Formats: sequence, C-alpha cells, structure tokens
Amino acid sequence: MTSRNIKLALPYAEALLDITTKEGSLDKVINDLNSLSTILSQSKDLNKALANPTLSSVTKKEIIKSVFKDTVSNTIIKFLMVLSDRGRVAYLADVIALALELAYKKASIEIAYVSSSIEFTSSQEEALIEKLKTMTGASQIKLKLSVDNTLLGGFIVQIGSKIIDNSVKGQLRQLSAYLGTSIV
Repeated sequence: MTSRNIKLALPYAEALLDITTKEGSLDKVINDLNSLSTILSQSKDLNKALANPTLSSVTKKEIIKSVFKDTVSNTIIKFLMVLSDRGRVAYLADVIALALELAYKKASIEIAYVSSSIEFTSSQEEALIEKLKTMTGASQIKLKLSVDNTLLGGFIVQIGSKIIDNSVKGQLRQLSAYLGTSIV
C-alpha cells in the first residue's frame, strides 16, 4: 500500500469502523471485514471491475450488491455504495485493510507477520502466540503465516515496527557482523 493510498483510504477506514461499531459488536465488524478482505484477495476480476474507470457507478453498485449482499451487514453495503458514488471504490482493498487494522487495535489484538522456513504445526502456533502475548502485553495475537523458502531454518516475526529474527540466516548475519566479515 503506497502512502498516497493510505492517505486516501484512512479517512474512509476510520468512518467505516465508526459507523459499524455503533451498530454492532466489534467481533461482528472484524468478521465482516475479514470476509470482505478474503473475497477481495481471492477475486482478481472483482478488483479489476471495481477499479475500472469506464464502468459506471451504477454498474459498480450492482456488482457490490450481488457479491456482498449475503456476506456482510447492510451498513457495510451502504458504505460501499458511498465509496462507489465518490469514485473511491478502487481503493476498497486498502480501506478494508486499514479498517481491519484499526479494529484489531481497538480490540487489543496484535497482528504478527511470521515468515518461516517450514509450515508451523498447531502446537507451534499456540506456543508462539503465548510467547508473543507475554512479550507484547496484548490480549490476543493474530498470526499471519507465510513460508519463505529463502530462509535456511527458523522464523522471522514482525509486530508493528519490532522484528524478531530467529532464522539461521539472521544468526549467520549476526555472527558475521561479530567477526567483521560480510555474508550474502
């Protein structure tokens, strides 16, 4: 997400979170936002259609209604209509991502981005969550897991601006810095 997209999407994300939390629980809002995010990430055609400047606002509204009517609350549907009217529906993925981030902060949920050399087992995920809860003081941790084949072993965790590098590559980098040599 570019800084321009953040600048455009942030006021809409704040407004979306504000109106949806007035009408329902924060958990319901988070579930709706996750549903929207999942649908948007899985459908390139939907993203292309919403970003297409040649499609009219009316056409985009019909697309929104048909795709999201059974998935999210009517309040969110109405909000998406406003985005379409204002010509900002192309930024929908950014708005949803920022709104989700704000909702997580409001619910005291930290997002941890984890890159590992292999898939984590459920017991490893639970152990990592408990350790991160202790380290951050957050009531809940949501893991965003990915496998990075360039890592030799271990994992890297990013929470906000904090990075915990527990990978073999990171340990070799530290060792080389200690010895005064360079490593690729």
